[in-house]
Amino acid sequence: MHAITNIQKYSIHDGDGIRTTVFFKGCHLRCAWCHNPETQRFEPELQIDHAKCVGCGHCAAVCPEHAIRIEDGKAVLDRSLCKVCGACEDACVLNLRTLVGRNYTVKELVKKILQDQMFYEESGGGVTLSGGEVMAADREYLEQLCKALHREGIDITIDTCGEAPLENFEAIEPYVHTWLYDIKVIDNEIHKKYMGRGNEKILENLLYLAGKGANIYLRIPTVPECNGTKEAMQDIIDWLKEHDVRPTKVFLLPYHSTGSHKYAKLGRPYPGADLTVPSDELMDELAEYFRAAGYSLVQIGG
Repeated sequence: MHAITNIQKYSIHDGDGIRTTVFFKGCHLRCAWCHNPETQRFEPELQIDHAKCVGCGHCAAVCPEHAIRIEDGKAVLDRSLCKVCGACEDACVLNLRTLVGRNYTVKELVKKILQDQMFYEESGGGVTLSGGEVMAADREYLEQLCKALHREGIDITIDTCGEAPLENFEAIEPYVHTWLYDIKVIDNEIHKKYMGRGNEKILENLLYLAGKGANIYLRIPTVPECNGTKEAMQDIIDWLKEHDVRPTKVFLLPYHSTGSHKYAKLGRPYPGADLTVPSDELMDELAEYFRAAGYSLVQIGG
């Protein structure tokens, strides 16, 4: 089994056609701008909308670990005591508490995905396995899932940051139609600063997929403080050309802070508070830079 945070139906931004996007829980990177922080940790978590809490005390009354107290008219959770049992979620009359991460067997997940098979067939869509980081899941689980979907004729797209064992990529590469592959920055020290880890494994796995002739949609989250310069984009272009990596499409994804509110619900500070949104002019300029380098299919957003 593996923990899934969300199964999003009728998705049109995670690959071609109408898709069902499955968000896996767990990722080894800690990108400063991550807009799905609830998918970062591999274990289930409690997400709480503190702002709307009225301090009724129902959650505190049922907590077996006595991890909740009422303070200044609000329920306050001591996360060091919380065992994430879900009792308080059921007790909250305003539905402000959400247990993030439900375990699915491969059979359960395939059954859920097949419910929308008609939409895939009519639109040229399929399923997108995302995260968190889907490729960081157990190799055997991934392989069984992709084999089962492939047998059903379901188009599979993988949305990955690349920070995962090469063996996982080798196991499922034959069953995957498209890879949405993130590249943030080539400079390893900058990568460590903003993503929490180096990019050696990410580049290694991208080279493996390119060597297999995989259909790669390269996606570049664009953040002025990290990589939103001609120099940083030139580094990416130079690396791609040097290693003969030929993505089918290039997507430049402008940074946004719309996921920042989720951090407070998880009891964490937002690490991207000092980041800025790139201007439309900058995004257009960087897109033209890629086109001038020979990449004809370049898109902003998506």
